[in-house]
Amino acid sequence: MTSDIQITRSGQEPGAASFKIEVPPERVEAAEHKAAKAFAKRARLPGFRKGKAPLAVIKKRYHEAIREQVLHEVIGESWKATIAQEDLKPIADPRVHDVKFERGAPLTFQFHVELKPELTLERLGGFTVVRAVPSVTDEMVEAQLDDLRRQRATWVPIEDRSPKPGELVRGSVATIESGTPGESKDFQITLGEGQAIPDIEEKLMTLAPGDTVDTTVRFPDDFPEETKRGRSRDVRIVLHEAKFQDLPALDDGFAREVGDFETLIDLRKTVREDLELEARREADGGVRRQLLEQIVAANNVPAPRPLVERFLQAYDKAYDVPADRGEAFRTEVRPIAEAQVRRDLIMEQIATQEGLHATEEELDEHIAEIAKRRSEQPGEIYTRLQKANRLREIEHGITENKVFDFLLQQSTVTES
Repeated sequence: MTSDIQITRSGQEPGAASFKIEVPPERVEAAEHKAAKAFAKRARLPGFRKGKAPLAVIKKRYHEAIREQVLHEVIGESWKATIAQEDLKPIADPRVHDVKFERGAPLTFQFHVELKPELTLERLGGFTVVRAVPSVTDEMVEAQLDDLRRQRATWVPIEDRSPKPGELVRGSVATIESGTPGESKDFQITLGEGQAIPDIEEKLMTLAPGDTVDTTVRFPDDFPEETKRGRSRDVRIVLHEAKFQDLPALDDGFAREVGDFETLIDLRKTVREDLELEARREADGGVRRQLLEQIVAANNVPAPRPLVERFLQAYDKAYDVPADRGEAFRTEVRPIAEAQVRRDLIMEQIATQEGLHATEEELDEHIAEIAKRRSEQPGEIYTRLQKANRLREIEHGITENKVFDFLLQQSTVTES
């Protein structure tokens, strides 16, 4: 029974709530007795046969473990009771804090819960959005072909000149203190890609392989390490090796090497078709963004702080942001997180109220299509996706497509 657990709402904000929980001593003692009996059945203590040690001895010997099990059980029961009593729709397990656990007194603690906020969408249609498909130019096709050539290029050593942007260099740098260079650090970078501070890259482009130079470099004002910003340092730079890319000829032979193409004309045609397909996808993405922005504006969709903070924490982890840049990074990406929260709330609300969530039949059909394209059995595809935890991702994609199909039927899309 959970009726003896006292649950009091102690705080609330959009997307979150706090609850004070009080569990009477009798319930805690019952949980403790239950845990002690469980330990007694499997405990082996000197002087006692297995399972025959007195509970008083068991409670003293396994005090901390029993306490931990009691907390786990009672907090779990309290969480279920809180969900039922308050009719909650949590989006994650609660955070538990302010635990007070003393013998003979009620067990008290706080739940802080992130909740799916209630959302009312009064207007979902009557909007006008523009689908702008960018043109694919000859220059774009040639740039893509150049990327393919660079992917298959060989690196050739440079011997009689200085390296240029786009070329690979291997060297070392050491800080000079009181005229003496310290321990050198090796590096390998592609010039012109911002992999080293500008002063070092500029100096490398004046050296030939095997050269050494002592110079002064200045760290940029936006350097990641705040303590080095704007500071100058004497260094010794050694250029050990430099290489340039020997690009393959752009001809029919290259086309056959890239894939199932007879001629360069065939390859160029496919590259253009791929770029045009990507342009259409970008245009469709633009339509979806515009539509969601107008729905947000028309319905005043909130971005609850707790849900935004959850996204910010995920971004921190994904980008491995240094501690000294954490606050600035979160400030910079907060608008992105807020937009994502609003987007997710809208999509979930519409999918729920219109019954547009992906069905098992639709998931099976999608997997069957993948299997057909790859000439594999659907069961093999399903098992692989399940092992990779990607089934939910596919279901989410199917649901999103259904939601946008529903929304676009109620608005006007103009082409440009």
